Amino acid sequence: MDTELLKTFLEVQRTRHFGKAAENLYLTQSAVSFRIRQLEQQLGVNLFSRYRNNIQLTAAGERLLPHAQAMLTALQRAKQEVALSNKQAQQVSIAATANVWDSFLLPGFIRVQQLYPELAWRAESLGREQISRLLLERNLDLAVVFDPPKVEEIQVEKLDDIKLVAVTSGQHTDAAQAIAQQYILVDWGTSFDIQHAKHFADMPPPMLRTGSAKIALEMLLQSPATAYLPQIMVQPLLQNKRLRMLENAPLMNRELFAATLHQATNEQLLQAISQQLRQHIRSLAA
Repeated sequence: MDTELLKTFLEVQRTRHFGKAAENLYLTQSAVSFRIRQLEQQLGVNLFSRYRNNIQLTAAGERLLPHAQAMLTALQRAKQEVALSNKQAQQVSIAATANVWDSFLLPGFIRVQQLYPELAWRAESLGREQISRLLLERNLDLAVVFDPPKVEEIQVEKLDDIKLVAVTSGQHTDAAQAIAQQYILVDWGTSFDIQHAKHFADMPPPMLRTGSAKIALEMLLQSPATAYLPQIMVQPLLQNKRLRMLENAPLMNRELFAATLHQATNEQLLQAISQQLRQHIRSLAA
């Protein structure tokens, strides 16, 4: 199958607009429409429901989506590995969700990269479901996640406990009052959702939902708001009083894991990398 057709399909799915997809792909809108028709003809299904200013995936398009992503990811990795130089004889791919990268993983990854200059790296910010799928498809070496896949093929190793604290840039001192107004709900995974619903069952809809701790933090620094963020991320801002901790808000812990395939060919290397990441994260919390 022509990968350009799949790239076009993914871009239309992402933008939900043929014109915007055409701009991003440096094509004409008619060329984008033609590619989508070609793909639909090859598969014998309609991939998009086309309404005025409202383009949605059909059920068939939804089913194609993960396969298209996996095929293009696999092709990209194959190109990268074939193109490795003699000095970089091995590539390691690592992925995490956006909030993990934003909060504490990026400095640790940079440190690990410096310790292994002989490696070629691929770093991805992905959703939990996509991370699980890429691990199982052997298109990903190492994932740093809160909710690791619970399947026999994947082994998990605990890195640390991450403390999530309620912080505010507003005037409220009571957690219930602060969370009832200008609240940003950050996606910290399934366990957090359960704990949060238990403690704040009657809260109104949040001002903002986001999977990025960086977005939440920037919102807090720009206007009065409240959010649960990792203590290791906000500690400097608490010390200089740009943020305040809501003392009567419950502390929420999340276990952070490194996930890899059982009996991976580079298992020892991945264990060493995980150990370095663990040391970095724990040093932040010390």
